[in-house]
Amino acid sequence: MFEKFAAHAAHRVLRFFAIATSAIAASAMSAPAPVHAAEPNVVVTIKPVHSLVTAIMAGAGTPHLLVDGAASPHTFTLKPSNAKAIQQADVFIRISESLEPFTRRVVEALPSKVKLMSLAEAKGVTLLPQRTGATFEAHAHSGEHDHDAHDHDDHDHDAAGHEGGGHGVQDGHIWLDPKNAQAIVAAVAAELSATYPQNAELFAKNAAEVTAKIDALSSDLQAQLSPVRGKPFIVFHDATQYFESRFEIPAAGSVTVTPDAQPSAKRLTEVRKKIASLSAACVFAEPGFQPKLVAAVTDGTTARSGTLDPEGATLTAGPELYFDLMRNLARNISNCLTPAT
Repeated sequence: MFEKFAAHAAHRVLRFFAIATSAIAASAMSAPAPVHAAEPNVVVTIKPVHSLVTAIMAGAGTPHLLVDGAASPHTFTLKPSNAKAIQQADVFIRISESLEPFTRRVVEALPSKVKLMSLAEAKGVTLLPQRTGATFEAHAHSGEHDHDAHDHDDHDHDAAGHEGGGHGVQDGHIWLDPKNAQAIVAAVAAELSATYPQNAELFAKNAAEVTAKIDALSSDLQAQLSPVRGKPFIVFHDATQYFESRFEIPAAGSVTVTPDAQPSAKRLTEVRKKIASLSAACVFAEPGFQPKLVAAVTDGTTARSGTLDPEGATLTAGPELYFDLMRNLARNISNCLTPAT
């Protein structure tokens, strides 16, 4: 009798475990797949692009900025902490090796898990050749020669009106054309959506808002700059071609090629003569880069001086920086080229 009772009890226990195990398995199969909840780990080189990426990522995380403060991508030196941040990122975003030469070595050693975005190669981005000629020094940069396949005809206003063209060497300041900025937004949103699919809907919504905001900005700047079209001016270094081309206000020349390149005495004499021959209304300096050079070329002429900040050196990083940068460029050009009353 006891043996019969024990056998029956054992059978009931085994049956209970079988039912429980089946229930647990069924529950596991019907449960949704776990969502990757970690905050996106995105590293961006320069402020203007960081601003656009920050706006796209709003509500999901904040990208890490490398070239902060008043630093310039032309002269930036990568610190060990910067290199570590890039190595640990999911996505690393730059313009190009030519614009940010400090990225060359770190990209060569990039782990396979890090997705590299070089925005000069992004779909929809139009590249312009570096300008050369009597008032634009020959450029020694390299690194973007492979991007000649981009169709320059897609751009509403090409560089044909400028003096010469640095064929084979592309200008990397692509963000200064609002159409390129919109292409950057689209490319980044697509890449982040693929990397973090749980946030794809948010990224798409944010990207649409930023794109519309850039459209409104472009319309405002067109109206603001229309009265000063045709008035000659000189830039410190050839960094604003995309802005000039989009808004049809081409510069007559540059003082130097890059902020870190010291122009020769002969070069300064050439620029001074150009200012006089054109009756150039304004010569623009840049924040932190040898303002005495601008004073040297305007001395003895009627040209006024102003300041342009195409990389946002004087601005605080964040989602509004891109829009503040573009408005500041338009305002400073307009104010300097408009005669005082």
